[in-house]
Amino acid sequence: MLSPDNPLHLLRVHLGGAILGLPSTSVREIVRAVAITPLPGAPAIVEGVVNVRGELVPVIDVRQRLALPPKPLDPGEFLVLMQVDDRAFALRVDDVDDLVELQGGLLESSASVSPALRGLAGLAPSADGVLVIHDPATFVSQAESEAIDAALSAHP
Repeated sequence: MLSPDNPLHLLRVHLGGAILGLPSTSVREIVRAVAITPLPGAPAIVEGVVNVRGELVPVIDVRQRLALPPKPLDPGEFLVLMQVDDRAFALRVDDVDDLVELQGGLLESSASVSPALRGLAGLAPSADGVLVIHDPATFVSQAESEAIDAALSAHP
């Protein structure tokens, strides 16, 4: 994902006091938060779905994945629409900041901090704290992805 010779461009977002970095190559678009429709049969990591121009996009509960307390939907929040291979999903975040460039040598492996947190690529220093860098390709497990597909196909 990141090498010392190849910088990573990240979208900085805020969630529950944490600053997250999402690889810009996986970000499709950013929209204001809208009502999220429950998706019966989906894994617990899925908050529900949103309709984006006729496409049902699952909203992944980042708070749950990062062991943050749940929070009701706020109209001031944003949905970051992500695309990884053929999987589209949205992440609900408190705020969207800016694009930053991270040099590979600054990245510290997330396994040294918490190997149990799925979807994290590492940590890096930031002017206003620690940047928690996500790896969207591993944020949803294969089993969760299959369960999401099954729930979407059963959704009217």
